[in-house]
Amino acid sequence: MASIGFIFIQALGVLAAWWLGFGGWQLVIGALAGAWLWWLLTAWQNARFYQWAKNEGQASSRFWGYWANLQYFWRKLQRKHLYREERQERNLQELRMAIQASPNGVMLLDHEWSIVWLNHMSCEHFGLNVDQDMGQNLLTLVRDPEFASYCAVGDFRETLEMDGRGFSAMGGGDRRRLSIQVFPYGDDKQLMLSRDISHMQRTEAMRRDFIANVSHEIRTPLTIFSGYVETLQTLPLDQTDRERYYQRMQQQARRMQVLVEDLLTLSRLEGSPLPSLKEYIEIKPLLLRCLEEAAVLSSSLAPDALEPVHTLSLLYTESNGESRELHAGHAAAAPVSTRGNGSSDQEMEPGQAAVQPPVAGWPSTMGRLAGIDKEIYSAFSNLVANAVRYTPAHGRICLIWTWHVDGSATFGVKDTGPGIAVEHLPRVTERFYRVDRSRSRETGGTGLGLAIVKHVAQRHGGHLRIDSVVGEGSCFHIDLPLTRLQTPAAVQAAEQERARRERMLAA
Repeated sequence: MASIGFIFIQALGVLAAWWLGFGGWQLVIGALAGAWLWWLLTAWQNARFYQWAKNEGQASSRFWGYWANLQYFWRKLQRKHLYREERQERNLQELRMAIQASPNGVMLLDHEWSIVWLNHMSCEHFGLNVDQDMGQNLLTLVRDPEFASYCAVGDFRETLEMDGRGFSAMGGGDRRRLSIQVFPYGDDKQLMLSRDISHMQRTEAMRRDFIANVSHEIRTPLTIFSGYVETLQTLPLDQTDRERYYQRMQQQARRMQVLVEDLLTLSRLEGSPLPSLKEYIEIKPLLLRCLEEAAVLSSSLAPDALEPVHTLSLLYTESNGESRELHAGHAAAAPVSTRGNGSSDQEMEPGQAAVQPPVAGWPSTMGRLAGIDKEIYSAFSNLVANAVRYTPAHGRICLIWTWHVDGSATFGVKDTGPGIAVEHLPRVTERFYRVDRSRSRETGGTGLGLAIVKHVAQRHGGHLRIDSVVGEGSCFHIDLPLTRLQTPAAVQAAEQERARRERMLAA
C-alpha cells in the first residue's frame, strides 16, 4: 500500500512537469519532487503518530495508509493491556479484601522492618494506625523486648507469644495475648502473621481449673469417707456412734453420686444432637410440677414444718399483658389430690406440701415447647432449687412464664434471697464457680447447676440472663425463641383442626 502511494505521488510529479510543458530531465525533477513530497507527508504522519502514541492514544486522531493499520493494532493491544490491568486490579482488591476479612493479622515488611502494608487486624493487635504508621519502622512502634529479640535473632522457625495492645475480645478485662510468626520471602522481605490466642489460653485455664475442681470436689468427700472408715475400724464405738458415722458416710457417698451425675449430664448435653422440633412439652403441667417441687423442697428445709417456709407463687402472663397468679398451698390434715405432672392423680400424705389447682379463669393450655422434657425440667428445676436453697425462710419465690408479642417466651425464677454481686455475674455459669463456697456446700450444691441450665438453654435456641441486686434478690431468666414454641392460640387451633379431621374420618 505504501509502495503504491509512493509511485502514485511520483507519477503525479511527472504529470505536473509534463503539464507545465517541461520535458526530458525536467520530468526526472518532477519525479524527485513527488518523492520529496512523499517524504514530507511520511515525516508529518510519523510525527502525528508519535505524538498520538505518546499521549497513550487518548486523542481522537485519524491516520491513513499503514499508520491506520498501526493505529488499529495499537488500540487493540491497548485494550488487551487495559483489560489485563483491570483484571489484575480486581484480583488484587479481592485478595486485599480477603486478607482484611481474616481473623489473623497480616503485615508486609521490607528489609529494614518498615511497614509496607498491613490489614485492620494487625492494627488492632499492635495498636497501629493504617494511615499514620504506614512506612514506619515496626521495631520503633512495638516496643517489646521479646519481640525485638525475636526479630534480631532471625530464627523464625518457632512462634513468639507476647502481649498485644488492648483487651481480649472474650471480655473479662484480660490483656490480649498474641502468637507471632515471621516468614521471609522475596528480596529480603518479611511476612508477619499475628493471631489472638487469648481464647485458647482462657480455654486451657478453664480446663486446668475444671480438672482441679473435680479433683477437689471428689477428694473432699473421699477424705471424709476414708476417715470415718478408719475410725470404725480402729475405735470401739457403741451402736449410736456407729449409726451416726454410717449416716455421715452415706451423706458423703450421696454427694459424690450427685456430682458424678451432674458431670455425666453435662457430658451428655455437650455430645448430644440438638433437640427435635417435633416433640412438644406441655408448658402448664411443667410449670405446676416445678411449683410443686419448690413447695416440697421448701417444706423439707425445716424438719418440723408442715408447710413451705417460703411464699411460693406462679405468675403467668399472656402476650396481651393479662396476668394470672397461682399460690402454692398445703394440706392440713386430709390427703390432697393434685395433678402436678398433668397426667395422673397423686395422693399426698397429711403435712406434705401441695400445689393448689388453678383457679377459674386459667387457660386450659399455656402453650407448648419443642424440646426434650428431661432437659427442660432439669434446667427449670435447677433454677427453682437454687432459689429455695438460697432464699431465707419467709422469703418470696415466684415462678414466671411470660409470652411475648412476637411469639417468643421467657421462663423466670425470682427470689428475695441475698443476691449476687455484679463482679460474680459473668462467671456464675462456669463449672464449679461458687459465690460462697461454704454456703453452697451446706445447701448441697455441686457448682454445676447453672452450667447445666446454660447448656440446656443454648441447646434449645435460648439463652440465660441473670439480674441480681445484693440484699434484694435475684431473677434468672431463660429466653426461648419462637421457633420452639407454640402459643396457646396455636395449640387450640391445632386441636380444633385435629378434631375436625377426626369428625370427617368418622363420617
